[in-house]
Amino acid sequence: MKVLAIDDQQLVLLPLQKRLTELGYDVKIETDATKGLETYESFQPDLVIVDINMPGVSGLEVVKHIRITKNAQTPIMVLSGDTKDETITEGFDLGINDYMKKPLSLNEISARTKRLIGAPTVQNKVSKSNVMIQERCVGVVIPCYNEEERLLSEDFITYIDKNSGYHLCFVNDGSKDNTLEVLKQLQKGREDFITVYDCDKNGGKAEAVRLGMLHMAKKEDLDYIGFLDADLSTDLADFDDLVKTIETSDFKIVSGSRISRMGANITKESARKIISLTINFIIRKILKMDFKDTQCGAKIFHKDVIEIAFGKKFVTQWIFDVEIFKRMSIHFGLKKAKAMLCEQPLKRWIHADGSKLSMKDSVKIIFQLAEISWVYRGKSNNKQQKNNTSLVLNS
Repeated sequence: MKVLAIDDQQLVLLPLQKRLTELGYDVKIETDATKGLETYESFQPDLVIVDINMPGVSGLEVVKHIRITKNAQTPIMVLSGDTKDETITEGFDLGINDYMKKPLSLNEISARTKRLIGAPTVQNKVSKSNVMIQERCVGVVIPCYNEEERLLSEDFITYIDKNSGYHLCFVNDGSKDNTLEVLKQLQKGREDFITVYDCDKNGGKAEAVRLGMLHMAKKEDLDYIGFLDADLSTDLADFDDLVKTIETSDFKIVSGSRISRMGANITKESARKIISLTINFIIRKILKMDFKDTQCGAKIFHKDVIEIAFGKKFVTQWIFDVEIFKRMSIHFGLKKAKAMLCEQPLKRWIHADGSKLSMKDSVKIIFQLAEISWVYRGKSNNKQQKNNTSLVLNS
């Protein structure tokens, strides 16, 4: 039994291919619909699984080619996040056999495959899968500096094994211990889901995150890209809540917030908390935004603002988050930028032992804020003036 799956997102196809192969099917995957049609001719599959919204050739065009151009009755199953009635209706009018809406489990896909084309002649006994095929694909940048002892490798592996649609990018920021070897071991066998970006020299967290974000932005199948601390002070489940918010809204950035609230497990040292409140007051004055917590190390970005937020080097090493929000307000204007940003309280955040940010460093941040205020002074007004001038010249 042969199955051809076509979807422009590789992170969707890989777990699907693995599961169906485990069950005994002969599976080929294609991320390009044009190549998928070529494979259809040579592979002659018993079932075609196809996504609808793909660049270039859409899934419905693939269906038309099979049903009308080739006049073939090969069973076709649509696996898509497109839930519009007109799309589903058109699909069935063209002759598809099944329509599945993402997200859904691999168990359901397997059951529907068996219903359409039957079970493989040689069936392998495999346990039920708890993996969900998601509608969106997400890149996560994790900066690492001397994390050999603290890196929670098993937590990362368990999460990506159970949650499709995630690609982790660990950035080794010139570590002096064996962090790079630990990361390469973590990546082994999961190269399609884990990237290790190695920096020869230590450039600081800001530059490590920036380089990682720009590197991940080159991956065409990612919808959103974010960053997360290596110590998982914000866990991956909470990060996924940020992703759910950005994919179901018009926000361009969703930032985690360590605001203490009922039912949340948020712990900080008291002295650090006092300094944090002082720093946050200054930040609100600089940004002219009522952000409660700009410095939480968990944020998710829509792909189309990555270049705006990370294109240029940051002025400071630690509080680059403030610069990101400042760049957004300069580019879009303060009012529009505020509408694009969302601060979402976390369910859990715990200050991890071994944090490299000391009390002395916290005091230095105040001086770095003064530097940001100086460097970005007047830029919003200058940009607005240029826009107004352009409007006058064009009218």
